[in-house]
Amino acid sequence: MSEWQLEDLDLDAYLARIGHARVEPSAAALRSLHEAHVRSIPFENLDVLLGPHPGLRLKVIADKLVHRRRGGYCYEHGLLFAAALELLGFDVRRRMARVQPDKNGPRTHMVVLVRVAGIDHLADVGFGTGLVTPMPLVDGHEQDQNGWPHRITREGPLWILWRREPEGWTRLHATDDLPQHQIDYDVSNHYIATNPKSPFSGQLVAMTRGDHLSTRLVGDTLTTEHAGGDQTKRTITPGDLHKTLQSLGIDLPEDQVTTLTP
Repeated sequence: MSEWQLEDLDLDAYLARIGHARVEPSAAALRSLHEAHVRSIPFENLDVLLGPHPGLRLKVIADKLVHRRRGGYCYEHGLLFAAALELLGFDVRRRMARVQPDKNGPRTHMVVLVRVAGIDHLADVGFGTGLVTPMPLVDGHEQDQNGWPHRITREGPLWILWRREPEGWTRLHATDDLPQHQIDYDVSNHYIATNPKSPFSGQLVAMTRGDHLSTRLVGDTLTTEHAGGDQTKRTITPGDLHKTLQSLGIDLPEDQVTTLTP
């Protein structure tokens, strides 16, 4: 078995899940696949709360995100997307990023670097309400992400991803080109899934991105944010949780939903 277990992914089933045809590697195809993945598969951490997390074998991830129509967090999204790209013939490198580098955040976020026609692109399908489409790794490049401006800068060995907020540009994460192995993600996943300081170990998190709109459920608060900055918030009661998760594209049996509520 290969390190990344590519033989365990049914590529046709994955493409059906995101509503995309088979394509030859190109910048346009990468953009289309990235957007289809982000729009089809939500971000969520429910397995951390249902416990224990089932791990990051590709067969387990594919069963959950593809066949059971669930979502996942960065490792699950990233490993699935990287495998699909490789099976389609793309040049893929799996990497790790430090979240909130200005605040000494943890180096626990998975990203994928993809080289197309000699140009590297940041593919980041598992950053919650982050990138909708990949960004070329070109110093100073700015790109609208469905209403949210982002940019890439180079600082020494690091590529920095920024997002423009009402108060100015904010650093989201910093990525280097250090090769990663499956065990690196397994170790990081253990921290994310079990450490009390992890943002995902003690509260429900689920997110989706629509047209100039992001929706995120954190704890019992559902926030809907428009690209212009307008926000609405409402509290989700235990009785509303199942329908709310369904509205976010998460198909979880009701008996499991019950275990998520106090």
